[in-house]
Amino acid sequence: MMTERIHNRNILKERRKQLRNSLTPAEAKLWSLLKDSQLENRKFRRQHSIGPYVLDFYCPSEKLCVEMDGAGHFTDGGYEYDTERTEYLKNLNIEVIRFENKDIFDNAEGILEEIRKFFHTNHPCPSLTKEGNFGREKGEV
Repeated sequence: MMTERIHNRNILKERRKQLRNSLTPAEAKLWSLLKDSQLENRKFRRQHSIGPYVLDFYCPSEKLCVEMDGAGHFTDGGYEYDTERTEYLKNLNIEVIRFENKDIFDNAEGILEEIRKFFHTNHPCPSLTKEGNFGREKGEV
């Protein structure tokens, strides 16, 4: 029996590309802190699709979705859509955490700390903590 592919389905390829090329300022800021496995050596993907939904950020090893919410999410329609989407992802054992766009500019470290709370403690590289390589530029000593 063949199982249906739900990650990065071809039908959403152009949409994912479009979203990656037009990140909001808040998404761009958070991506600058998550890319290249900077946060405790966890790999994040941006604009990763699962089923019919494109997630802002997804960490496969933690089954964690991170969403940055702008004004469109704070309407009745936006709330209903987000609720449906969260239920879909929870049924796949994917945890969803949401932040308001403005928060990344007001409290980036607080957002990173909140994301860390969802990391499992048995990660294969626990030696890379924020006291270790977190925040260092490549090549810095």
